[in-house]
Amino acid sequence: MHTRTNWEELATASHYLTATAIQTLLQQENWAEAKEGLDALIAAMGRSEKQAVRSQLVRLMSHIIKWKCQPEKRSSSWAVTIFSARNEIADSQEEVPSISRSYLESVWEKCLARAIKQAELEMDKKPDLSSLSWEEVSEDEYHISGEDE
Repeated sequence: MHTRTNWEELATASHYLTATAIQTLLQQENWAEAKEGLDALIAAMGRSEKQAVRSQLVRLMSHIIKWKCQPEKRSSSWAVTIFSARNEIADSQEEVPSISRSYLESVWEKCLARAIKQAELEMDKKPDLSSLSWEEVSEDEYHISGEDE
C-alpha cells in the first residue's frame, strides 16, 4: 500500500528532497503523483523567491532612506548595496514572471514600514521621511559625486 505524500509540506521543508521524491516517481512512471509533486515544488520555489525579493526590497529601501536622511554619512558601500539589491530584484523578476511591478507594488507599504524601522535602528533616530516613490527606489541614481540630493 502506497501512502500519499504531503507535497506542500515536503516542498516547503526541502526543495531538494521534493525533487528527489519526484525523480523516484518518474522512474516508477507514476506520472499523476509526480505532477502533483512538481506543482507543489514550483509553488514553494515561487514563495521562496518572493520572500527573497521582499527581503531585498526592504534592504534597498532602508539604504535609500539612510542615503536621504544622512547625507553626511553616504558611502560607496551604500551605493553598492543599492545597486546590488536592485540587480538581485531584477534577476528574480527575470526568473519568476509573477514577481512583476504590480507584485512589488502590492508589498510596497509592508516593505517600506520594515525598511523605515530598520533604518531607524541603524541610524539611531527616526527617519524624517515616510514614503519612497517607485522612481526613488528603482530608477534614481545613487553614487558619491556630490551631485545627487
